[in-house]
Amino acid sequence: MSWKKVVIIALDIVLAVYFGLAVTSFNKPDVTSQVCTKVAINIADETTNGFLSAAEIKKILERNQIYPLEKRMAFVDPRRIEDILKTSPFVNTAQCYTTQDGHVCINVTQRLPIVRIKSINGDDYYLDDKGGIMPNSKYTSDLIIASGNINKWFAQTYLAYLSIALMGNDLWRNLVEQIHVLPDRGIELVPRIGDNIVFMGYLPESKVKEERQQLINEFVDKKMQRLEKFYKYGLSEAGWNKYSYISLEFDNQIICKKKKL
Repeated sequence: MSWKKVVIIALDIVLAVYFGLAVTSFNKPDVTSQVCTKVAINIADETTNGFLSAAEIKKILERNQIYPLEKRMAFVDPRRIEDILKTSPFVNTAQCYTTQDGHVCINVTQRLPIVRIKSINGDDYYLDDKGGIMPNSKYTSDLIIASGNINKWFAQTYLAYLSIALMGNDLWRNLVEQIHVLPDRGIELVPRIGDNIVFMGYLPESKVKEERQQLINEFVDKKMQRLEKFYKYGLSEAGWNKYSYISLEFDNQIICKKKKL
């Protein structure tokens, strides 16, 4: 084959590729001038956690002047939207992406509150399931309230694990209305039923996080199982309002104080 034929073949190939790209580009919409026509906001566990709504996500983006609706897609920055949403104390994860038809999709997961802290020193906040502090909000639910002598160190280091253990059991979560911390850090429970206070004792201590969590889980399991049995076989016969104070501090015995008539 002569060099002239090689050149002609090569030229044909280049022209074919060029025309192919030209046709593709011609048929492809101009994304630089395309406008966002829809913003889809999905919040996982919205009805369960209740801290965030689609309207509140929209407000966060509008406040930062990055709500994408009716803006040119060329100026929509999904990474910046994610970063802004992650600054919210109620957002756990945020994911944003765009589609070829001019839609912006935002998926958000929330931090999970486990207990509300209302300390004697005036602090009022939530703890999430990782022990993180969440600010007080309009959120209302059946979360257990912890009151009394609570500083943030004790709340994050010990009360978080106590609350996780109680909230993780359907019966205990529905039974316990309030945790109260005494000045010596003794733990009292206020049940939803009956007219009495339950003294659990003192939470086991450890400097190792994993060991501390395990010890508190075992502590709660042992104490609450004893309380369940006492409610089932003791108070069901004696009467729910017979005792004003029930102590579970010592193993193998339950000490009760009768209500004054």
